[in-house]
Amino acid sequence: MAKNKKQQETLTEEIFEEQKTLPNEEETTQEAQENNSLAEELEALKAENAKLKEDFLRAFADAENTKRRCAQEIEKNNKYAIADFAKNLLSVADNLHRAIDAVNNNEGNENCGALKKGVELTENELMKVFGKFGISKMEIMGTVFDPNFHQVIQEVEDKNKPAGTIIAELQTGYMINGRILREAMVVVTK
Repeated sequence: MAKNKKQQETLTEEIFEEQKTLPNEEETTQEAQENNSLAEELEALKAENAKLKEDFLRAFADAENTKRRCAQEIEKNNKYAIADFAKNLLSVADNLHRAIDAVNNNEGNENCGALKKGVELTENELMKVFGKFGISKMEIMGTVFDPNFHQVIQEVEDKNKPAGTIIAELQTGYMINGRILREAMVVVTK
């Protein structure tokens, strides 16, 4: 019996120890609730992180687009900044060309030859400067009239050429970096 009593006491102690180590139902429920709360908070933080990342990427893309547009605008302004100045110089080029034409009409005078050479050199130098800044003459003789680049001053009857063909240039047209600086004044066929 003493042996049985000792066994019972040992068994009782073991059960008591197991009960101490086993979490009770209330503690388990509380831990589960805390775990669920932490899981929900983690999911909310993950969603917020994803939203912030997307917002950052959008803002970064907007900043890059703005930077690119500003660079393009600066480049455009640099290319066409001299347009007004160049328009004023076109009359100088026209006058030089007229002087050369006038000298060509008076070939009999020897003094005209030196003058012609000087004016031609001056015109060539002006054309080099124009070229340096992207200003070029339009080559239009024999082409078809285009209202974007030409201004019709006169129409002439000519059965040998199709209607709208440019047969004379009264004022030279100029371009600056591919953009119209001054329209050419032309005579076209009907």
